[in-house]
Amino acid sequence: MTEASKKPVLVPVVAGVILQKAGKFLLVQEKQPQAYGLWNLPAGKVDEGDTIEETAIKEAFEETGYHVELIKKMRVYQSTATEPPKHAFTANILSGSLTIPEDEILDAGWFSLEEIEAMTNKLRCSWVLDVIKESPQ
Repeated sequence: MTEASKKPVLVPVVAGVILQKAGKFLLVQEKQPQAYGLWNLPAGKVDEGDTIEETAIKEAFEETGYHVELIKKMRVYQSTATEPPKHAFTANILSGSLTIPEDEILDAGWFSLEEIEAMTNKLRCSWVLDVIKESPQ
């Protein structure tokens, strides 16, 4: 295939947050069919017109009920060109209480790093564990 015949890869962008409290990390259990029952960071796709940061804050609230402030951008996680790039931020909880939307999330819970390491086959993808391990603890 020549350079002129190659097409750019267009994929959605994902933004998520790492919320930590008392040495535990908040994960949400997915309800959507392609990831049903798997645990993930509170995260979602960036909508046209929104920034990556706005999306991270919005998804945290929509999936957990917490109003958050972003502290630090970790890095972008992407294994292949066709996989959505995932932007991860550490965040602090400003207000709110843990409330999950029943149409989108099955459950939410606080887990230690050791508990998350033991759930590798129950995580949506490897970025969940990778970003948690790399976050300040």
